[in-house]
Amino acid sequence: MEEDEGMILEEIYDKVKPYLSAEGIKAIEEQGLTVIDSDGDLTTPTIKNRECAYAIYEKGILKCGIEKAYLMGKIDYKKPISCHLYPIRISKYEHYDALNYDRWNICSPACSNGESLQVPIYKFLKDPLIRKYGEDWYNSLVKTIEKI
Repeated sequence: MEEDEGMILEEIYDKVKPYLSAEGIKAIEEQGLTVIDSDGDLTTPTIKNRECAYAIYEKGILKCGIEKAYLMGKIDYKKPISCHLYPIRISKYEHYDALNYDRWNICSPACSNGESLQVPIYKFLKDPLIRKYGEDWYNSLVKTIEKI
């Protein structure tokens, strides 16, 4: 997560809380709204080292409670950019960001669906990629990929 996103979570938590699971609320109460992971990065707490504490299941599909509050018009913040980009993870270096696909079994149904619909990850994540890097960057990415 970006540093300012931790502050945003503090501001919106009371409006997000009704959209979270009991397990998620318990994890947040025990660990805090954000945590520092083993790499020293700011991140969201997890439920028993599994899914994010802000995650909710709807009809067997893992979704985001923060995003649900946003979609319900309760907040004007969609969710942390690192969550919006998932399963892409960003590794920051001095002169560039490296974008890597994080394979995790929890995403297998979404990956299978994307494969059957023939939607590559860069198209599936168009909105968050534009949110993070801008439309010009995204258009350049598409040109580069589609040339190959």
